[in-house]
Amino acid sequence: MGLFLSTFVNKVDRKGRVSVPASFRATLSVQPFQGIIAYRSFAHACIEGCGMDFMERLSDSAQNLDAFSPEHDDLSALIFADARQLAWDPEGRILLPEDVMAHAGITEAAAFVGKGQTFQIWEPESYRAAEAEIRARALANRPTLPLRPKAPSQEPR
Repeated sequence: MGLFLSTFVNKVDRKGRVSVPASFRATLSVQPFQGIIAYRSFAHACIEGCGMDFMERLSDSAQNLDAFSPEHDDLSALIFADARQLAWDPEGRILLPEDVMAHAGITEAAAFVGKGQTFQIWEPESYRAAEAEIRARALANRPTLPLRPKAPSQEPR
């Protein structure tokens, strides 16, 4: 699996079409579905984006929750029921649904923000404000990330 890196701002046309960054398309092109999976973020005023492989991993993880529990029901409604398969056209554009655009406040431009295995789509000014908050919080908290060595190769002896 490739990673989604960097931030790209692309114009949104009157019909709600926006170009998916070429590097994001390249990361997703190894999957059978040629497009993105998108759903409204329940944590931010943005759109969460990923490939089908990530959605499958989320679904597998959801199996650890008790069936019919409030947590399982909430996760299903917030992610799986809201998820849209947005195929790109020959020019590499997707059509953002109106309700998804409204949730993120996207009108004329969209910022594609790489998050490693996933990405987000923001209204550019909203993302700039969120990014400033993230940077201020990081400066105050100085988060660290443990780097784990790669697992040894399982080559036959």
